Amino acid sequence: MTRVLLTNDDGIEADGLQALRRALMGVPEIELVVVAPDGNRSAFARMITTRRPLWVQEVDFGDGTVGYATDGTPVDCVRLAKLGLVEGFEPDVVVSGINHGANLGDDITYSGTVAAALEGIVLGIPGIAVSQQSARREMDFRLGEEFDFTVAADFTARIVEQLAGEAGGRIPMPDGTLLNVNVPAGHPVGVRVTRLGKRIYRDELKLDAEEGRRRRYWIYGADPGFHEEAGTDLAAVAAGRIAVTPLHFDLTDVAGLDRLEQYDLARLVSPAASEIDG
Repeated sequence: MTRVLLTNDDGIEADGLQALRRALMGVPEIELVVVAPDGNRSAFARMITTRRPLWVQEVDFGDGTVGYATDGTPVDCVRLAKLGLVEGFEPDVVVSGINHGANLGDDITYSGTVAAALEGIVLGIPGIAVSQQSARREMDFRLGEEFDFTVAADFTARIVEQLAGEAGGRIPMPDGTLLNVNVPAGHPVGVRVTRLGKRIYRDELKLDAEEGRRRRYWIYGADPGFHEEAGTDLAAVAAGRIAVTPLHFDLTDVAGLDRLEQYDLARLVSPAASEIDG
């Protein structure tokens, strides 16, 4: 039996989560628990709640099952489950999504969807983050008007089923790695294992209102682009393919580490110490 935690950043009532919940319920040999925010927490990234307690409310899904809604963040949801919110349940895998809108390239650093799966990695639990492009085929995080989650839900359920299968047939998931899955609109023409692409943001500072000494600004632009590079998640989705990108938490620049070690940083301490002594 594989214990699966399902969460998201769009809220427990979001269509994407509900579509994935129903698909996962059809996977044999899994125990499914849903812990999700009680409302939209998009772009909350890795925000956690440390200065107040969290409310948790049981939610009846109307099909004989229940979930748990919290006024916390996506990361809080994973911690609640890991720390024993549901008696006798500790997740073997964290599934986050399906997000309403893509999470590609640099956008993952802002994503609450990816952050929840990443929290699983931090806690030693494999993670899968799943996002769906809207019918308008936006190549960014903006919320579209129409979504069909059928393909994304079925594809993710099959991944989970493979993770729970016999050792010889399992999808390889190295320790400390999550899968970031982005599904294009329509019927995908294939699946690509990709690396993260590079965004081109067109942000601008725009005055929105002025009241005496106070000013209110917009700080984000519209329609971010991306570098056209083969092998990236952005290129795959633009071509109508499902992008599966393995991510890990170790942000260390190994090459930069080697270069920095060649510089004598200790000599920067001595002058400061001498000045203090003087």
